[in-house]
Amino acid sequence: MIRVEPAIIVEGRYDKNKLKQIFDAMVLDIGGFGIFKDEEKAAFIRRLARERGVLIFTDGDHAGFLLRGYLKNIAAGGKIYHAYIPDLYGKEKRKSRPSKEGKIGVEGAPDQAIIQAVRRSGAPMGDLAAPPTAGEPADKGDFYALGLSGGPGAARKRRQLLRELELPENMTANALLEAVNLLGGKALLERLTGQTKTE
Repeated sequence: MIRVEPAIIVEGRYDKNKLKQIFDAMVLDIGGFGIFKDEEKAAFIRRLARERGVLIFTDGDHAGFLLRGYLKNIAAGGKIYHAYIPDLYGKEKRKSRPSKEGKIGVEGAPDQAIIQAVRRSGAPMGDLAAPPTAGEPADKGDFYALGLSGGPGAARKRRQLLRELELPENMTANALLEAVNLLGGKALLERLTGQTKTE
């Protein structure tokens, strides 16, 4: 079992069961969209974020990103980490058919993909080293200068970068920027795009 310090927040009980088999951590199941009406659980998440930090680990589909955004707002002011599994297509064993977007969620992802996602989040882990600290952080100006925002073909370039970093396609530009800074900052961004920002 790999120890994870922050509380891990997942969409449902099957996700929770999966992660409890891999990690020695507090794992909180939000009951999917039920969190929108559960003020007690929202207050608990706020408290957890302030006191020990939270690691948000939702599916990579549209619904997962909607829940991730809501959870990020709830936990604002506390310590927040984000884990993303890459886009994996297929269906979970317990389901009769794939999800609407055809993606496997947290419960169906291979253990190694889950461990890698948590490691890349930067969350404190007892048995595995966190990723190396990033160098100089990238900013929105770097995204613009490298053609990743604000110009023709920017969305296509971001999708390519998401694939290279094994991140889900539904990430916003802001979430991608956070992930880039966690994984290596400006140097990583320039290496992967094959360009340097012109001053």
